[in-house]
Amino acid sequence: MDNTSLEAAVTLPGEDFSRVALTAVSLELLRKLWDQHGPLMFHQSGGCCDGSAPMCYPAGEFLTGDSDVLLGRFDIGTGGERQPLEFWMSKEQFNYWSHTHLTVDVVPGRGSGFSVESSEGKRFLIRSTLMDWDIPSV
Repeated sequence: MDNTSLEAAVTLPGEDFSRVALTAVSLELLRKLWDQHGPLMFHQSGGCCDGSAPMCYPAGEFLTGDSDVLLGRFDIGTGGERQPLEFWMSKEQFNYWSHTHLTVDVVPGRGSGFSVESSEGKRFLIRSTLMDWDIPSV
């Protein structure tokens, strides 16, 4: 298995580090889903069950607003073709996870019916690592 990952571009004011990454496996699945659905986005909300998994939607299908934080932007394109993908999180959830670096991975199983990977027999999963430096609050 390829352990390389793609780090998101920094989006939070005053920060100089990435908060979220994609594993090689998640990147491969996202490119396949992009071909099927067009531009994509992630939203991570709080809650239990499906609400605690990162949800992947066609870009703009999930409306974000003042109650959400843009944690990072990716370009998942290859060969010079841009394929931007944003990763959003609810502010409430960010308050709990603000000291963690998140990595989007893929595992076998059925995801939520609302997340575009659900028909692939795979689901996205967040793996988190505690950050060991001071993090400014949002």
